[in-house]
Amino acid sequence: MTHLGPYRLHTVDTGTFGLDGGAMFGIVPKPLWEQRIAPDDQNRISLHMRCLLLNGADRTILIDTGIGDTFDGTKYADIYAVDRSETRLATSLNDIGIAPDEITDVILTHLHFDHCGGSTRRVGDDDHEVAFENATFYVQRDHWEWATDPNPKEAGSFLARNIQPLAESGQLQLVDGRTEIVDAVEVLPVHGHTRAQQMVKIAGEASTLVYVGDLLPTTHHLPAAWTMAYDVEPLRTIEEKAEFLHEAARSGWDLFFEHDPDVAVASLEETEHGIEPIRPRPLSAL
Repeated sequence: MTHLGPYRLHTVDTGTFGLDGGAMFGIVPKPLWEQRIAPDDQNRISLHMRCLLLNGADRTILIDTGIGDTFDGTKYADIYAVDRSETRLATSLNDIGIAPDEITDVILTHLHFDHCGGSTRRVGDDDHEVAFENATFYVQRDHWEWATDPNPKEAGSFLARNIQPLAESGQLQLVDGRTEIVDAVEVLPVHGHTRAQQMVKIAGEASTLVYVGDLLPTTHHLPAAWTMAYDVEPLRTIEEKAEFLHEAARSGWDLFFEHDPDVAVASLEETEHGIEPIRPRPLSAL
């Protein structure tokens, strides 16, 4: 079992989905990116929705919640190749021995549907309610304002059924900037992918793990030009990646990848070709 600071850490697999490979790699030509992740016949690459659970110090903390039932029974389940047949949030938590009402805190990196959809659940045909009745949900204030008055580019990623129940629940806590949420768990805002996304840093005595969210959706996104067409400010993403990667490499931080189809955790190494991921491994090998 993996420990960092006062917490036991668990990977929480919530399924897979598919996004257009060209959109995921922006200006990078297909002959380059498809050597790393092969697309299907609709040009989609398969991506994990890998969440993280911290348990200890009288807290049970969930970082991101996957897609949940957001697209169940709709055409978008097929468009996004959503597959929760083998793993989903509820069953993965159950496998760890955690019931939904035991979750005390949910830290959402941002409110795109593939990161926060499992925070709510369908009730009846159309309504949704908060899925974790005893949890406090943490979102950056700037991001909440951005998501609840979305720009045209992101409007399809911010869905009322994922967001409105949080607003009505009284369980939402908005945070401002770099903040320690609980002991040894700190959020680090970045803005290139979407306004005020927050990465999550878990500090232990011997090592530190950073849940990097969509600043680095996969290990293949470390090079400067390998940014997503989904990023609202791609040049800012490039700057933020460079700053973060240099700090992480110098500090010896390990990174936890939410969407990489193969790699959960990797370390970093500075080489003549730039900073590269090394020692890809499961969380259990941290």
